[in-house]
Amino acid sequence: MSAKPKSIIVKVGNVSIGGGKPVVIQSMTNTDTADVSKTTQQIIDLYEEGSEIVRITVDRDDAAKAVPYIRESLLKKNYSIPLVGDFHYIGHKLLKDFPDCAESLDKYRINPGNVGFKNKKDKQFSEIIEMACKYNKPIRIGANWGSIDQELLTTLMNENNKLEVKRSSTEVLRDALVKSVVYSANRAEEIGLNSSKIILSAKVSDVNELIRVYEDLYDQTNYPLHLGLTEAGMGIKGIVSSVSAISILLNKNIGDTIRVSLTPKPNEDRREEVRVAKEILQSLNIKSFRPDVVACPGCGRTTSTVFQELAIDIEDYISEQMPNWKKEYNGIDNLKVAVMGCIVNGPGESKHADIGISLPGTGEEPAAPVFIDGEKYKVLRGKNIADDFKKILYNYIKNKYSKKSLGA
Repeated sequence: MSAKPKSIIVKVGNVSIGGGKPVVIQSMTNTDTADVSKTTQQIIDLYEEGSEIVRITVDRDDAAKAVPYIRESLLKKNYSIPLVGDFHYIGHKLLKDFPDCAESLDKYRINPGNVGFKNKKDKQFSEIIEMACKYNKPIRIGANWGSIDQELLTTLMNENNKLEVKRSSTEVLRDALVKSVVYSANRAEEIGLNSSKIILSAKVSDVNELIRVYEDLYDQTNYPLHLGLTEAGMGIKGIVSSVSAISILLNKNIGDTIRVSLTPKPNEDRREEVRVAKEILQSLNIKSFRPDVVACPGCGRTTSTVFQELAIDIEDYISEQMPNWKKEYNGIDNLKVAVMGCIVNGPGESKHADIGISLPGTGEEPAAPVFIDGEKYKVLRGKNIADDFKKILYNYIKNKYSKKSLGA
């Protein structure tokens, strides 16, 4: 399956989502929104790392009161970062009671599973949509299988029980998720919200189910879609699950914006989920954020510390210099560097890169051939191989990439 991009484009602040525009990275703060200073700083940290849109929890009066102060604090620091308010249960009340909050946000995120219950559901949903219309704000209607609309799910389960050939409970749940957001989007348009103000998501925490849900959702709608597992998990498990699900969907051209929802360890850096999202887009050649460094994993041929020390040294040098190079040179993100460990794949991988070095493996002569644009440039020897390669790398960058103009 290779789907075409959605034609609808939704503007969230200064960011465009959908319509074939580049995939947008999102993240979410985990500070208490009422703490203006901490929340503002984390928003900036996430944005500086690469999150183009940042979502904040608006769950009570104190959080809603803080939103305009957070916006003001960001503007004082010269940041116009698109902010999304995450509303559950009482979003209709908070948006109505705190108009400065409603005005300060760039998008509202609502969950059809808890926007309201029974006879209050449509009324409270309508109130949120009316606020979005009043302030000209887009919304994301996001269903989660942990907070699915129970009335809808019960109705679909009862209908399924009457069938001669019954579907599995998982299939019914998947159907409920899709129907929930599609119905809500249609209802939002009936109330008066333009289709160019609607983004959808339907998240689960199972990789295979997520793929099936989004395939169904894509087939049934024309709205931009936000991708991500609802609870990916912690550490390597969360990373692998997120990469697996999001990459498969993006390769099908399904998805316009992504979030990697990692569970951080206590006091762990929140920016890790943004780094993973960037790696997904970079590995799929959707976006470039930094030079692509191809490095040898090492094997029995590279048991000497020469390979490991040189590889780490060069990798660290590139990471340290990137903030300055990114500001100074146009297109530096597209640079491809190879740091290889021995003669088996070293010369070949180096030739495929813009610039590469093949380091000496165990028992090999302490010589490191350098390749530039597919051609052998010179052989480095001695104790200063790493420093010599850094100089060659920097000269290559200066010669290949044009300088950015002042104020660009």
